[in-house]
Amino acid sequence: MKQLLFPNNIQFWYETLRSMSHIAYGGADFGEVVSTGERIVEGDYASWYTEWLATADRVSGEAEKALAAGHRVSARDGFLRASNYYRSAEFFLHGHPCDPRHDHAYDRSVACFRAAAALFTPIIEPVEIPYEDTTLPGYLYRVDDSGTPRPTLIMHNGFDGTAEELHFFGAMAGVERGYTVLVFDGPGMPGPRHHEGLVFRPDWENVITPVVDFAETLPDVDDTRIALLGISMGGILAPRAAAFEHRLAALIAVDGLYDLGETSVRNIPGTREETERLLRADSAPELDASLEQIMAKDPIARWAINHGMYVMGVDTPRAFNASYLDYTLAGGIAERIQCPTLVCDAEEDMFFKGQPEQLFDHLTCPKTLMVFTAEEGSGAHCHPGAMRLTQARIYDWLDDTFATPAA
Repeated sequence: MKQLLFPNNIQFWYETLRSMSHIAYGGADFGEVVSTGERIVEGDYASWYTEWLATADRVSGEAEKALAAGHRVSARDGFLRASNYYRSAEFFLHGHPCDPRHDHAYDRSVACFRAAAALFTPIIEPVEIPYEDTTLPGYLYRVDDSGTPRPTLIMHNGFDGTAEELHFFGAMAGVERGYTVLVFDGPGMPGPRHHEGLVFRPDWENVITPVVDFAETLPDVDDTRIALLGISMGGILAPRAAAFEHRLAALIAVDGLYDLGETSVRNIPGTREETERLLRADSAPELDASLEQIMAKDPIARWAINHGMYVMGVDTPRAFNASYLDYTLAGGIAERIQCPTLVCDAEEDMFFKGQPEQLFDHLTCPKTLMVFTAEEGSGAHCHPGAMRLTQARIYDWLDDTFATPAA
């Protein structure tokens, strides 16, 4: 898709398109996104924060006035958009973890989303899911208040998305189709990372099993029809969990990933074994310098490494790249998945090209590969800009999968 804004910074454009994408389920208005983007200095993280924050503050202020005047629908809609705009505001700030701006914007995003959630019928219920010695934040979406067990989708985001953003990435689409939906933030994701310092872990089954335990306590959940969907980096986390958590009746990877280590080694000369040894070494000054140069030249790498150090809990670009080596489905892990699996692929993915096909080829369970194209407007990573199309195809697959009796 042509870059309508930020012609020289694909990362800024992608994040703008991401906000535009949420128009489909009430998370943005086109004019608000474009007017904000036009005020931003291309490539300037501070400018990005300032302008998105200004838009979010204005929209949330109008929502608060609407609520005070008894205009509940207008208030709900405004709070939803403000939540998304606050999320966008803090997006590029994680290279400085002590920066109070990103905590402020994140907390405002959550507050606005919860204000909107209380105005839905039925309400979108904030939940705390027991996990080790703490809890994971999430939301329960019900079709109605009857307590009827329904097919259920558990959803989580990936490297940088929030549980609140999943409202626009498929939660409401599920409710429209008669699903109970449970969304949550796991370790490394915004809620646990901001407030408890929890970082990502590769053994994601130890995250998903407590979530499935929690889901099975809910009257709205049909225990025999629980699916798991992971977005972006969730496209490797969710399959990893499904390899070991066999209560899941279906798995969806949007988009599928097989080995994050491939992204760590692809620009470093030498064999995979040599490169891994170098990444994990106590000292590698030449590689450290090379990674700094890559960050200076490549806006995608600059953001990904800065954010990656934050969510992995490491202090250097090399340590972040080394951490990715542990996130893999090689060694027979993908082959352990038993439930029907949908692997989504984006024709123009700028982050993980080719990985969905790798995952698909290693699966031995019932499997489907679903390719989204640029011609459809859905060819970017995780398909921003074509949410209605994307959700239709994913849920149609899930409808058909759950309609087929298990073997």
